[in-house]
Amino acid sequence: MLFANKHAKENIVAAYHPYKKMIQVLQKKKRCFGVLIGGSGLVGGTLAHYFKTKTPDSFEIRAPSSKKLSIRNAQDIIVYLQRVRPDFVINAAMSSLDSDAQLAFEVNYLGAVNLGRACCALGIPYIHISSAAVLPSGENLTEEEQLPLTANLNNYAKSKLMAEKTLEHMMQEHGLNCTIIRVSIVYGEHDHKIQGFHRLLFAIADEAIPFLFTKRGVKHSYTNAAKLPYFVHHVLLHREEFSGQIYHFADKDPVPLDDLILTIRAYLEVKNPREIYVPYSLVITGRFILERIAAILGWFGINARLPPEYMFLKDVYLPQVLSIKKLQKSSFVDPKPDENIYTRLPRLVSYYLTRWSHLNLITRFKDQYLGNDLEQEFLLRPDELLQSIHADSTAPWPALLELAALTEPLNLSTEDVD
Repeated sequence: MLFANKHAKENIVAAYHPYKKMIQVLQKKKRCFGVLIGGSGLVGGTLAHYFKTKTPDSFEIRAPSSKKLSIRNAQDIIVYLQRVRPDFVINAAMSSLDSDAQLAFEVNYLGAVNLGRACCALGIPYIHISSAAVLPSGENLTEEEQLPLTANLNNYAKSKLMAEKTLEHMMQEHGLNCTIIRVSIVYGEHDHKIQGFHRLLFAIADEAIPFLFTKRGVKHSYTNAAKLPYFVHHVLLHREEFSGQIYHFADKDPVPLDDLILTIRAYLEVKNPREIYVPYSLVITGRFILERIAAILGWFGINARLPPEYMFLKDVYLPQVLSIKKLQKSSFVDPKPDENIYTRLPRLVSYYLTRWSHLNLITRFKDQYLGNDLEQEFLLRPDELLQSIHADSTAPWPALLELAALTEPLNLSTEDVD
């Protein structure tokens, strides 16, 4: 939605850098400098990699860790942005799905608002990555729809919803140059956490799902992490069109959950889950029993926790399909319109099974996804491996020797040390 009210014109005029001027700055600058928050996650890491590899001559991205910049601390944000003076800020940060109320509130809500206030003061674009967790279940859900803000929402959905509402208020009342991008179930390589879709993939590969915990034909939207940077890049270069707007970013076709699970099962050539649909009422009973068992194990000092995705257990029995008509009507052109979770599945399986095998989380696919020669040498003949490395793989790197020859040696003496 484009926020128009009696203050909108005055707010835009009063802003430090009106939108048209900011568009000119981003388009004319030889190299734009941006700050990316949440660069260690799947979405943030994909964004950082895109700008580093696809636009090195026109965009420079700095992605500070939470140790350098805590968005939970307003003063941290003020000092950091005063020092680096970015042309835009992208917020892809999120707390863990099972975070307590304080952490979810401070990261997902206060952090997003603190960044918005800073960007508003500096007059720079602010791209906020939100979540379909703020939406109800249903099909053809538009950008205008939201869940009602109530106390019984889980911490993640509640904090994300509050962030959207406050950023909308800031767009209306203070002329914040912001675009909110809602993603659905995100898939892609290089997610170091086992969560979301990748939790499902892990559970199927580990044969931890005996049956189908969903209803037949229930559809959900999915977001390809590899495509998202192209949209963010486009949004930054077309602020007049996208400022003050919320956009859904998802694949054009929703996916039936049961069909996706059975496709993964067939691809991995495993037996489970069986094609038996478990009713939701029975699942709730099972979860209650597991929670009681976990509590009893705690008496013996064993920390047992259910995966955080269990808070969304009801959602796998209900459809959630995001409408992308607004995105399709915009000036953005999908760079890979035929790519979806099915076409991406071979790469996802190869990447994550290799990673999980290396971490000894799943062992049954080791022979298929790991290069065994070096591993076998390390496991069975470490002495021979060590000798071969000493023989030809310990000399100084030639490229660095050439560099050292061109550089004056650093003369350190005890007199130079304080």
